[in-house]
Amino acid sequence: MSDETEESLFDKGLAVRKEVLGADYVEKSIAGADEFTRTMAEWSTAYCWGALWSRPGFDRRSRSIVNLAMIAALNRPHELKLHVKAALKNGLTKDEIKEIFLQVAVYAGVPAGIDSFRLAREAFKEMDGE
Repeated sequence: MSDETEESLFDKGLAVRKEVLGADYVEKSIAGADEFTRTMAEWSTAYCWGALWSRPGFDRRSRSIVNLAMIAALNRPHELKLHVKAALKNGLTKDEIKEIFLQVAVYAGVPAGIDSFRLAREAFKEMDGE
């Protein structure tokens, strides 16, 4: 890792996180953090978004593809729905997301694939309503 401080990683991560997930979502998430959850929120912003998502060599679209597959395989529904929306913002199409989840179904199990399709459909409807 570079010599960046955790504070500068947080600031960089906050900017990337807002671009990918939407400023409204991120601001609500941060405002909802309490004494118990604040450290995790700050840490994930600094390291997931500041240290990883801002690295050169792998564009956001590619990172979204990897995230969708991993999050679907790990059965993390809240994060999956959030990252489906981010993937659309990062340039993936609904057909590409469908192909990712078909691959998840083969390699991680049909139930994971079915849940992923259901959650993606909900995310698509929510984005169409925005």
